[in-house]
Amino acid sequence: MYNSKIIGLGHYVPDNVVTNDDLSKVMDTNDAWIQERTGIKERRHVVKGDGDTTTTMGVKAAKIAIERAGIDKDDIDFIVFATLSPDYYFPGPGVLVQRDLGIKTVGALDVRNQCSGFVYAISIADQYIKTGMYKNVLVIGSELHSHGLDMTTRGRGVSVIFGDGAGAAVLSREEDNTKGILSTHLHSEGQHAEELSLIAPGMGKRWVNDIIADNDPNDESYFPYMNGQFVFKNAVVRFSEVIIEGLEKNKLKSTDINLLVPHQANLRISQFIQKKFQLSDDQVFNNIMKYGNTTAASIPIALTEAWEAGKVKSGDLVVLAAFGSGFTWGSVIIRW
Repeated sequence: MYNSKIIGLGHYVPDNVVTNDDLSKVMDTNDAWIQERTGIKERRHVVKGDGDTTTTMGVKAAKIAIERAGIDKDDIDFIVFATLSPDYYFPGPGVLVQRDLGIKTVGALDVRNQCSGFVYAISIADQYIKTGMYKNVLVIGSELHSHGLDMTTRGRGVSVIFGDGAGAAVLSREEDNTKGILSTHLHSEGQHAEELSLIAPGMGKRWVNDIIADNDPNDESYFPYMNGQFVFKNAVVRFSEVIIEGLEKNKLKSTDINLLVPHQANLRISQFIQKKFQLSDDQVFNNIMKYGNTTAASIPIALTEAWEAGKVKSGDLVVLAAFGSGFTWGSVIIRW
């Protein structure tokens, strides 16, 4: 059985920077309030009409990752695209990437695991490569949140958190089973699904035709809902559990970690995990301050920036971990 190895990374974020002070002009908030609760200073938002979509941002990140991988686009055997904000209700963005990159007619899979999406997507790609089915798999996490947020005081508890962007990785077959992705670990707990969710448009109690007929400007079901304190309490527990699970699976300890790249949900969560595992600032990479929470894109954007900054070196033990809507959570243990 083979291992899979990340051989190329890339990311893309829109040029438009939205600071906390910018948000204070459209809702009752301020820089201190946002930073105290989330650690976020600014985020990137797409400008309507500029051509950036979930797919096009993913394509831009993918082109960089493929170039850095040193392979041709037609060497890609499979595409896995993680997002909660697809361009269309259907089809998903995986096939749009295949089309826009001009890749041959390989399979394309869409993953809907929100904040854990990239970890789930990496795990899927890893299994395909391990079994020998594919040699090179393109994995993308991309999100366009800004067009669906309630940018008023009513929605500030959620809307100040999220940003737009994309990250991508190329995974390839590795003959040395001591290198590459050592293991992945995935979990879910659907009983808490509604604690972090976006309900409408849906196929439950209210059908799309009902929503259109109501045409209610005060209908909040179109916007994301988050039970912030409940999510936070669950996140810090599940983050810890799934990191420990991955380390124990590979007979490793927290002191073996060279770099932890957590999903960028909230800086306070990352800081809690850092303190619990007694990791130094150099051992944890955070960029939520610049980009906010980009959901499925957050880990690939952060991992790419860490690699570009020279924080990821050959032989390093790199741990990816995520928790989010579903609830879903997971980890990836990598020997770089």
